[in-house]
Amino acid sequence: MSLGSKNDSGKHSSRIDDHGAVLLLGGRSEIGLEIVSRLAPGRTIVLAARRSTELDAERDSLLEAGAAVVKCVEFDADDLDSHEQLLRSVVAEYGPLSAAVLAFGVLGDQARAEQDARHAVRVVHTDYVAQISVLTHLANLLREQGSGRIVVFSSVAGVRVRQANYVYGSAKAGLDGFASGLGDALHGTGVSLMLVRPGFVIGRMTEGMSPAPMSSTPAQVAEAVVRGLRRGSSRVWVPGRLRPVFFVMRMLPQAIWRRMPR
Repeated sequence: MSLGSKNDSGKHSSRIDDHGAVLLLGGRSEIGLEIVSRLAPGRTIVLAARRSTELDAERDSLLEAGAAVVKCVEFDADDLDSHEQLLRSVVAEYGPLSAAVLAFGVLGDQARAEQDARHAVRVVHTDYVAQISVLTHLANLLREQGSGRIVVFSSVAGVRVRQANYVYGSAKAGLDGFASGLGDALHGTGVSLMLVRPGFVIGRMTEGMSPAPMSSTPAQVAEAVVRGLRRGSSRVWVPGRLRPVFFVMRMLPQAIWRRMPR
């Protein structure tokens, strides 16, 4: 069973336990793999991704990190009708989930999205609609289980949406609001949700882009996430100093904000 704690906002939450299976939705995600490698010792880790038969390197890495068992299952985030069956089959086969990490998503091409409505919709479908589907099914499943932690990745891009990446940012803004409300709805059920708001992360997803101020690496994000799971936090900013920065940025007049870079 999870251990009760209070997060830094004073609301009751639950820490991750040390025994249940951990599900990574987005089994190739750099950040996701960094997180589950830190949780791996002695656990069953389930990697969910497209082309799940091609995850040998990821499986071997997690076994080296101390995982007792690593299983790979097929997961297509955009196939909404498959989500419930996938989640229930994972629990049925590998036991109760200690944590589920949602680490799938796309950055998309902002310039293309401004001209190509189909591309804009694809970005929002993966980064918002598919996340809502997974979160709803997952929350129902964990309520039945009576325990478990959910990790959701928002972004500072969604805290106040900027002109430079408004398609991706709008999806993250919607996800941030949905996850915040879901976290409150889960209060008292034994299930809790941790919302992570990273800044610019230097990795495969942002390759070729100039790093923004206060950037972090996948390893640094993972350290903050695991620390938050251990503490029972409900909100994690990475790096932490972004929180006061964006508090101020929310107050900027629109005429100034409109000229803000990525």
